[in-house]
Amino acid sequence: MTRIISALADISDRYDALFCDLWGCVHNGIAPFPAAVAALQTFRAKGGIVVLLTNAPRPRASVQRQLEQMGLPADSWDVIASSGDSARAAMLRGAVGQKVYFIGEGNDQSFFAPMDMVTDALDIHQVPLDQADGIVCTGPFDPFADPAVMRPDFLLAKTRGLKLLCANPDIVVDRGESREWCAGALAALYTEMGGESLYFGKPHPPVYDLARRRLSQLGKDISDDRILAVGDGIFTDVQGGVGENIDTLFITGGLARDDTGTTDQPDADRLTTFLDASATHPSYAIGYLR
Repeated sequence: MTRIISALADISDRYDALFCDLWGCVHNGIAPFPAAVAALQTFRAKGGIVVLLTNAPRPRASVQRQLEQMGLPADSWDVIASSGDSARAAMLRGAVGQKVYFIGEGNDQSFFAPMDMVTDALDIHQVPLDQADGIVCTGPFDPFADPAVMRPDFLLAKTRGLKLLCANPDIVVDRGESREWCAGALAALYTEMGGESLYFGKPHPPVYDLARRRLSQLGKDISDDRILAVGDGIFTDVQGGVGENIDTLFITGGLARDDTGTTDQPDADRLTTFLDASATHPSYAIGYLR
C-alpha cells in the first residue's frame, strides 16, 4: 500500500541515492521549485547522492546548461543521466541505421554530437524520409501541434519498415501552465499505426543502467534497495522504478495533479482510485517534493 508522506526527510535515512526526475519535480520548465531544491540539498548534506534521471532528449551537458540558466543550485545534485544520452549511444551504434530522418526542434541538434563512451560510432547522416534507414525522434517539430499531423510521414515510414528511435518516452510535459507534446506521443502513434518504436528513457531499462553507471563513475557502489526513484510520471518514473525493483516516491502535484486532487497533498481516496486505474503502486506519495 502506498504511504503518503509529508517530506522527503521522513524516509531519507533509508536511502543512499536518489534517481530524481527533473521536470514537474525539481522545476516547471521555467524555474526551480525552492522546496524541492532545499530537500535535495538536505539529502546531499547528510551524505546522499542525487542522480538527476531525466527523459530530456539531450546530452547531459546540454541539460546541465539549461539547469544553470534556470538557476538550479549546483549543490542540489551530483550527476545527470539523460534519456538523450542513452538513446544517442544506441543511435551511434546503429540501432536505426546510418541514414536517419530526424524529427525534433532545431535546438536538439546536440543529440548528434559524438560520445566518448561510444568508441565504435557510425557516421550518422540526416536525410529526407524517403532516403532514410530509420527515424530519430527527440520530440515534435511543433510541441503544441496534434501528433496526428505526423500520420502521412508515419504511413510512409511504416510502409518502408523503418524503426523509430524515441529519445524521450514522455507523452506530455507542463512548461509553466502550458502543456506540450513530447517524443513519446509520436512514438505511441507510430506504434499504433503498426510501426516499431525503440525506447531508451524511463520506464525502460537502458536509462536505469546508465544511471547506475553514473553512480559507479562517482565511486559509489549502492545497492538497489538503498536507491529511491522520485518522479511525477506514473507510467515513466514510477513504473520504471517498480520495474527495476527500486522504491518509488510519486510526486502527485505534477502531471497527475488534477487526477489525484492535489493541493498541498493528494486526496487519499482519489490517489487510491488513480493508482488502481494505472495498476502501478509506488512505495510513497507526496504532493510536492520538499
